[in-house]
Amino acid sequence: MRLRVEFTTEPFDLDEAPAHAVVAREIVTGAELDAVDVGPFGNTAEGDADRVLKAVDALLRQSLEAGATRVSLQVNVIADGPQGGAAAGKGEAT
Repeated sequence: MRLRVEFTTEPFDLDEAPAHAVVAREIVTGAELDAVDVGPFGNTAEGDADRVLKAVDALLRQSLEAGATRVSLQVNVIADGPQGGAAAGKGEAT
């Protein structure tokens, strides 16, 4: 199963990235996830369910420890790609 996580950490600081935001971004960029996109107001990453869930656990714990007062996140199941899995082979004769 593949998952996509979208998250933001607060409070915001428009002048420089707060420590909690830096920590969260470092976690997802270092977690061997696919399609990581970090931005000033939201971040997304997707990958294998185990890796995504492990990264979500770490980013929640560590960003709160680094001063986040709120973490908003959404996790969605996404179709598996051509590497195999649920979507691969649909509609093909065997």
